[in-house]
Amino acid sequence: MKTVKNVVIVAVILVLTLSLAAAAAADAVYRTLDEIRASGTINIGVFSDKNPFGYVDENGEYQGYDVYFARRIGEDLGLTVNFVSTEAANRVEYLETGKVDIILANFTVTPERAEKVDFALPYMNVALGVVSPDSRIITGLSELTENDQVIVITGTTAEDYLVKNNPEIRLQKFDTYANAKTALENGSAAAWANDNTEVIAYALQNEGYTVGIPSLGSQDTIAPAVSKGNETLLNWINDEIKALAAENFFHKDYEATLVDTYGLDYENSLVLEGGGLAE
Repeated sequence: MKTVKNVVIVAVILVLTLSLAAAAAADAVYRTLDEIRASGTINIGVFSDKNPFGYVDENGEYQGYDVYFARRIGEDLGLTVNFVSTEAANRVEYLETGKVDIILANFTVTPERAEKVDFALPYMNVALGVVSPDSRIITGLSELTENDQVIVITGTTAEDYLVKNNPEIRLQKFDTYANAKTALENGSAAAWANDNTEVIAYALQNEGYTVGIPSLGSQDTIAPAVSKGNETLLNWINDEIKALAAENFFHKDYEATLVDTYGLDYENSLVLEGGGLAE
């Protein structure tokens, strides 16, 4: 009798497990590569206010390092690219709800994000950095007092890092890069923490600011992301990134979109060709 009960319990557990798996599969919202091709258009999420990675120029056209790559994806697929403006905090949501097929918005790879989306091979190196006014350059987090605040963008690795590692630091959180920059310039915070590529660009383009902490935390990478389980699209992107290495595509991208900001000194340290496999 006990054996029969055990068998029944195991069977029930198996049925529940299969039901949950089926429900999860049914909840997945994404278009396969074939469905995207059939539609004639691919939806790619990019920033619209993060120059020089993704922004809208004076003519209303999307430009930047990520946008350059997005256009090449559309070209090689033979599809029209529909650029979808995204903010840092809704990048995962846009994939989970099927609003975009790919996110190319300076998306840093982290284990937490990888639980919710699938990352392709990386195309850029990145770390965190901190920029502050020349009137008081912050060279270490220990220099911040209890009255100081640090600006972060909601949904970024800078926010995650400071909340986890320095909970004593008071944060000013913004949804957009434009608002974060305005807050720094208004003097409402002691510093701004973000990807080092972003804060270095800001300091180079705006007199009176210095990146006193050029590298904070671990060295990470930037990569395209697709909805969890969208293997056909993920595999195509990985093959594309590997193939583009033969023509040094991402170095060309850098020289077309980033060199005016960073110069040539940063090129080889920032750019990854072939997902780093060709390095």
